[in-house]
Amino acid sequence: MKMHILDGGRLTMRRRVYVPDADRAETIELPVIAVLFRHPGGNILFDTGCHPAAQVDAAARWGSLAAAMTPTPGHTANVLTSLAALGLSPDAIDVVVNSHFHPDHCGCNEFFRNARFLVHHAELAAARAPDGEARGYLPADWDHPMVMETVDGGHDVMGDGRLVTVHLPGHTPGLMGLEARLARTGTVLLVSDAVSLRRNLDNDEVPKNAVDPAALLASYAKIREIEATGAFVICGHDLKQAESLRMGADAYD
Repeated sequence: MKMHILDGGRLTMRRRVYVPDADRAETIELPVIAVLFRHPGGNILFDTGCHPAAQVDAAARWGSLAAAMTPTPGHTANVLTSLAALGLSPDAIDVVVNSHFHPDHCGCNEFFRNARFLVHHAELAAARAPDGEARGYLPADWDHPMVMETVDGGHDVMGDGRLVTVHLPGHTPGLMGLEARLARTGTVLLVSDAVSLRRNLDNDEVPKNAVDPAALLASYAKIREIEATGAFVICGHDLKQAESLRMGADAYD
């Protein structure tokens, strides 16, 4: 099985959302990543990044959310262009695992018409709640006619133990990470926005956009336990880490 880190877009936000002592005017660049697994049983995609339309007119796509997270000008890559660089069309994806239903993580869901989608049951319930859209769950990004399966943490995606979901609530109620077991690289833990920046995990910092701080701190503890076994933790939006990762065709195996 090979793992490809894909460019799913880039955002500019207030740094203070993630770093408590940051100046109010300071901004931060946040890479958006998705991850492709070429498994013997099919192609699995973890998250789908930002919709291409957000780069053109974020307010039209995201509404008021565009005031808090702005696509970085000049950054035109997305999951579709990243897959195309690998010679893959959206129809080549068999399974999409959505870490959660915020628009920078499920924005391109609509393009994967042949895939079945996996999401934690608590995340789907939060998105469908009466206040779901007000809490950042935009139906245009997540509510599509493709097959959607709700799962719990510990779900074995392909039935062979190589890709297993991990429930990491706190940022959202149903956020899921994915634990991948690669032959040479070893165990990789994709944690999405359970740990947006590495310093959040290292310092027990709770970002302002966490819906449940206590749950997030418990998720930090779970992540540290898994990391202590030798797992490589890949954070959701850490620019320094992203710049150190092999991207695109330069796969991990």
